[in-house]
Amino acid sequence: MTTAPPPAAPGSAAPGGPAPGSAAPETALAGFARAVRAAGVPVTPDRTLAFLQAVAAVGADSGPGVYWAGRATLCGEPDHLPRYDQVFDAWFSGRRPRPAPGRGAAVTRALPPLTDRDPPSADAEDGDPDAVRARASAVEVLRQRDLAELTPAERRLLAELFARIRPVPPRRRALRQRPAHRGAVDARRTLREQVRRAGEPGRIRYRHPARRPRRVVLLVDVSGSMSGYADALLRLAHVWVRSAPRTTEVFTVGTRLTRVTRALRERDAETALRGAGGQVPDWSGGTRLGEVLRAFLDRWGQRGTARGAVVVLFSDGWERGDPALLGEQMARLRRLAHRVVWVNPHRGRAGYRPVQGGIAAALPFVDDFLAGHSMAAFGELVEVVGRA
Repeated sequence: MTTAPPPAAPGSAAPGGPAPGSAAPETALAGFARAVRAAGVPVTPDRTLAFLQAVAAVGADSGPGVYWAGRATLCGEPDHLPRYDQVFDAWFSGRRPRPAPGRGAAVTRALPPLTDRDPPSADAEDGDPDAVRARASAVEVLRQRDLAELTPAERRLLAELFARIRPVPPRRRALRQRPAHRGAVDARRTLREQVRRAGEPGRIRYRHPARRPRRVVLLVDVSGSMSGYADALLRLAHVWVRSAPRTTEVFTVGTRLTRVTRALRERDAETALRGAGGQVPDWSGGTRLGEVLRAFLDRWGQRGTARGAVVVLFSDGWERGDPALLGEQMARLRRLAHRVVWVNPHRGRAGYRPVQGGIAAALPFVDDFLAGHSMAAFGELVEVVGRA
């Protein structure tokens, strides 16, 4: 259990809290709660109200008080703590209170630190370390932005964010058994131990099934309606291939099916994308998902590529062909694959409804329907696939 550091002296602003005399601290605090929600923590209006009431009780000028009030009211489970800490560091300029010496800190998963690309504020230049700089870092803001709306300068910053994505391959049970400290009794190794000991009783040996990486198949829609996201999706596919080259396959879909796995195995991202782009003949063309998916299943899927794999299909669901054909092929894919994930960039927009013919026909056979419009959405996708 952690303990908060002692509060600051009266009349001075504690690190991380709103400065004394702030015009509207409730506005900054409510904005912080919205930023925590945007980072993936399910912050409800009731939790936001409880947070504001807790800050009013401990004092808005208490940095440690603001931190612990938000942690107690905005976070509902241990998995939310790393995201909360990351947003707190970005929002309040990295002034998170540390546990007191001698006390055990709560164990949370380490996340890559955020870098602050914003120029220093006027308060910081004046040498006032306790002044509130209630602003999220440029990198954190960029993570939440829609990729199709980024400027060329902002797109150049994406390389750093893609470098932070580290996909973990999902695991499957293997046929082989391996030694373990508990589990099923390994009769063969136990009897062999008895023979070595000349019949004297020995230690019982155990075993459990080994686990191997499960194949991940990425189908990236490069049609005209996906042109704003296709480059970022292929960069994500490059990161995935580099992290698990033996168990990752990448295809582009549009009016044709193209395998680009070999091109994406290049170490340099720009070289890999140029090689993949040179192989795709239907870039920014039409969309015939049903026909292309049938070609994939006939040539690759039933031969083992999709069998028992996690298949991720990146598409907005616009279908120029027969939606019924797409539904039939999705049913085939669902029978072969371990899990089917559909990533639609439009799902991250307010008011979106999956009413297009293609996506409506495919959804009954989809296990996970996710957004794919931002770097934050890509992080969620990596977690979903890793748990599959």
